[in-house]
Amino acid sequence: MLVKPEPAGGENLATAHPADLIKRVISAAGQIILGKEHQVRLALACLLARGHLLIEDLPGVGKTTLAHVLARSLGLAFQRIQFTSDMLPADIIGVSIYERDTGAFKFHPGPVFSNVVLADEVNRATPKTQSALLEAMEEHQVTTEGETRPLPEPFFVIATQNPTEQVGTFPLPESQLDRFMMRIELGYPDRAAERALLAGTDRRDLLRRLGASITPEQLLALQAAVSRVHAAPALLDYVQAIVEHTRRSADYAAGLSPRAALALVQCARAWALIEGRDKVLPEDLQAVLPGVASHRLRSAQGASRTRDTGADLLAAVPIP
Repeated sequence: MLVKPEPAGGENLATAHPADLIKRVISAAGQIILGKEHQVRLALACLLARGHLLIEDLPGVGKTTLAHVLARSLGLAFQRIQFTSDMLPADIIGVSIYERDTGAFKFHPGPVFSNVVLADEVNRATPKTQSALLEAMEEHQVTTEGETRPLPEPFFVIATQNPTEQVGTFPLPESQLDRFMMRIELGYPDRAAERALLAGTDRRDLLRRLGASITPEQLLALQAAVSRVHAAPALLDYVQAIVEHTRRSADYAAGLSPRAALALVQCARAWALIEGRDKVLPEDLQAVLPGVASHRLRSAQGASRTRDTGADLLAAVPIP
């Protein structure tokens, strides 16, 4: 079910330009997530490209707040799932319960039946529970008790996870990591942003007052507009050069998949739309490359995923 919010200020936004709608969302998010406009833009690019987002960072830097802000500012129905080690797949998908009055089982949908699903601390659940999200993320449907049930549109999973070296975490397998179009980090705020955070209103109070900046229908229109952003053959040559480099390089255990290449193009299109352009520039691809590639590449020496993957690739692969 989609939320039908009124636009802020009661204005008629039916004919608003895509760039104006996007600016509204970024401006609203910036009032709560201080000093992180670049990360907000990356997250929004991922959602506009119809992808799922993974936010990995230390506890307390605003991962959950960012997910709340995106859902509210986009005017979407929202459910949060707090992942724990004893959680079961039925806690996500739902369960059928026998009803004495009707003499039959009735399916009670789980929290996955929402527009935006926040999988909070997803790597604290066991692999069996983590896998319950796979079909939902890839097919936008779930199958339980022999019946396939569609999920609402639009449908996004925003997952947060703590660093894998922390106690009580289960690393996400490569098959599930690949379902996330983009992975971002928030990091600590700079001094000015942190001072404003300390001196300002509680973020929870601001979040409760945050209204929708756009409607779900406008979000769907923006997603359609992303697909119409032009990617020239030379830009596609650049994407293929990056992907082929990861497959040939001895630095990585395995290269980027065709799914990753498609994600690069779609995210670059979304970034161009956010910047107000109708065609993709190499700078758009470079902006989203770290978020798309870093969680998909492992060092050939068996080390954990490198944080500088994007910078390494940009240095190694010149623009054609």
